[in-house]
Amino acid sequence: MSLSEQEIIRREKLQKLTDLGIDAFPAAEYKITDSTKSIKQDFEEGKKVVIAGRLMSRRIQGKASFAELQDSEGRIQVYFNRDEICTGEDKTLYNEVYKHLLDIGDIIGIEGELFKTQVGEMTVMVKNFTLLTKSLRPLPLPKVDAEGNVFDGFTDAELRYRQRYADLVVNPHVKEIFVKRTKLFNAMRMFFNDAGYFEVETPILQSIPGGAAARPFITHHNALDIPLYLRIANELYLKRLIVGGFDGVYEFSKNFRNEGMDRTHNPEFTAMEIYVAYKDYNWMMDFTEKLLEFCATSVNGTSESVFGEHTINWKAPYPRVSMTEAIQKYTGFDITGKSEQELFDFAKSIGIEVDETMGKGKLIDEIFGEKCEGNFIQPTFITDYPVEMSPLTKKHRSQEGLTERFELMVCGKEIANAYSELNDPIDQRQRFEHQLLLSEKGDDEAGQFIDEDFLRALEYGMPPTSGLGIGMDRLIMFLTNNPSIQEVLFFPQMRPEKKAPTVELGEDEKVILEILNSQEDALELNEVKTRSQLSGKKWDKASKTLTKNNLVKVEKIDEILLMKLI
Repeated sequence: MSLSEQEIIRREKLQKLTDLGIDAFPAAEYKITDSTKSIKQDFEEGKKVVIAGRLMSRRIQGKASFAELQDSEGRIQVYFNRDEICTGEDKTLYNEVYKHLLDIGDIIGIEGELFKTQVGEMTVMVKNFTLLTKSLRPLPLPKVDAEGNVFDGFTDAELRYRQRYADLVVNPHVKEIFVKRTKLFNAMRMFFNDAGYFEVETPILQSIPGGAAARPFITHHNALDIPLYLRIANELYLKRLIVGGFDGVYEFSKNFRNEGMDRTHNPEFTAMEIYVAYKDYNWMMDFTEKLLEFCATSVNGTSESVFGEHTINWKAPYPRVSMTEAIQKYTGFDITGKSEQELFDFAKSIGIEVDETMGKGKLIDEIFGEKCEGNFIQPTFITDYPVEMSPLTKKHRSQEGLTERFELMVCGKEIANAYSELNDPIDQRQRFEHQLLLSEKGDDEAGQFIDEDFLRALEYGMPPTSGLGIGMDRLIMFLTNNPSIQEVLFFPQMRPEKKAPTVELGEDEKVILEILNSQEDALELNEVKTRSQLSGKKWDKASKTLTKNNLVKVEKIDEILLMKLI
């Protein structure tokens, strides 16, 4: 294992702690009485507290030191005084352990008393401290100069997503996104449960990938010697439960689609689907807009949320526009009754990339996506999709060639999809067969299987039903003003990490690093050079090696050159 100079030094400190008889990773429970939040809410001068968290900063001044401790709810100032901690003759705990063997990022427990400083800051006077976990890798903490300017913030998106654990520690505001995500799930559950609907679980490993048009991930079950697919949707299983007699079922499901990745798509994502018997898509539109108004208010305390340059108003009701009307409005073309060839020619004429594998449904979808979607900023129901686009949807009761389906568009993106569900098993079989033909034609997103068991379930009889699916990741993006899906996933899918090149350091480079490691902040370049006692030639070579390999950084502040660790 290749270790940086700082990592080597921290391991050396670990050994010194061990030599002093201090367990840097104790197993015993550490009983906490308070948190940073509870202390600030119920502050009482002289109150005894026991807290724990990460050491995030230190200002050591001889026998006293102010520091900051961060727990799951915030930060608080703590005051270390040698004579308060070491009441006897032995000052090792402060002079050696605290001053020299602890590092920023270490997790410690503190027993102390509350007081306010002369400037009125709530502070914990440390009476005793316990090392709970030694941090062996330096946190990527930003630096702040005397004017409050922040340098070297942990802002690189790839590093943040790959090391979310570090991101959450050094960028505490990121945590609020995931707190709101949980609030969203809780609010939606409450809304469904209060309506009397039942949360269920359905299989992730499926013998037939159904319920959506998407390319699945495939795996193999050794004991059964059969191929299995990761779920692309849970729709067909939830409908089986409606057949079985449930009046309303819902599930938050992890779905997997072996397709492209971008700012709004991750191969693993979370969807919510709900199915309610004896309802139709008109009822579901009313239900959806009330649901989303409730969720937005539960998450943000208001029915409005900001997304980029837009303020989204989630308050019901939402406008309803048919797909045919939308395409006609934004392209001047009426898709009603048009043949596949006519749609193909029109799409091509307006600059949409098309190919021979595309059927009517795919062509209409491409036209709408390219020319219409981006115009719908406020929540809008796009209704009455052509039958070719909706293989699981009931045909429209009054308009030939259409289905009773809607999608909810927000800021040009779909966040919900709903149907009056197709419950005619003969019609459903024909739709599946049509999808199979498209697959054989080369459309790799069309259905490649006919789910005979699902058809058998429909033959027993499914009551009139309406179903709704919501992309939870995309919805929380809109509620937290995040344009990238990676920001709202704890651990988004990433390309394999490239291994950093191993840097061979000589004794001269190690001397410079040791000087910088002994300080909390940057040092003047000339001071480092003087303390290193290196000749001009050796200094130039060693400092260039360190900067070239991104181990140290030199910057100019107020005409002074400073050197610091990266």
